[in-house]
Amino acid sequence: MPSADRRLEPRRKPRQVRAELTRERLLTAAAHVFAEHGYAAGTTNRIAERARVSIGSLYQYFPNKDAILAELLIQHIDRGTWTDADELDLSPGTLEATARAFIRASIDNHRDDPQLLRVMIEEAPVSQELLDTIDRHGKLRTAQLRDIIAAHPDIRVGDPDVAADIARPGVIPASGRPSAAFPARAGEVPRRPGRRSPRSFRGRAGPGPNRPAPPCSSAACSCGSRR
Repeated sequence: MPSADRRLEPRRKPRQVRAELTRERLLTAAAHVFAEHGYAAGTTNRIAERARVSIGSLYQYFPNKDAILAELLIQHIDRGTWTDADELDLSPGTLEATARAFIRASIDNHRDDPQLLRVMIEEAPVSQELLDTIDRHGKLRTAQLRDIIAAHPDIRVGDPDVAADIARPGVIPASGRPSAAFPARAGEVPRRPGRRSPRSFRGRAGPGPNRPAPPCSSAACSCGSRR
């Protein structure tokens, strides 16, 4: 496993019920801390305090807060598995209701805690386990869509597999597939499109020939660059 993945790998795999409960308590506490304080202020000390465990106990399970956040995102994706596919009404005239049910299953998984979801999407480093989870989830959803296309009497296509591959990105929003928010390599930290890495600002504090000074916002300023 690459070194970047080892940095994100949980240190202890619970084998007893008590250890599993402690691990889940840490993850639950971390979800609250990240949602309330954000990524930067969501320290391991705060997580341990919220979980009512010692900081040493936390480090027995996770090496750092990035590993905790990555695990939270993996759990979030796994919870989004659609389990109601077999209960759909595939009778003639139900195509719109079927599509709505399929899309709703994706949306509902993201509505529980939008603040936490934003932290996970923007800050969670991408481990190989996360990429594998995204890939597994995507293949399952594509297979479910393919089954609907093949079975629904209102849909007539020559190749359900190709149709499912084409339709899936537009029919399943926020599916968790790697995109601009998710780098393709394990160990990287996703960034919002257009957001520069802090390193890109080094040595560029002042305006240059191609970087005019920003307009002044002070009403008392007489520099002539006021908005």
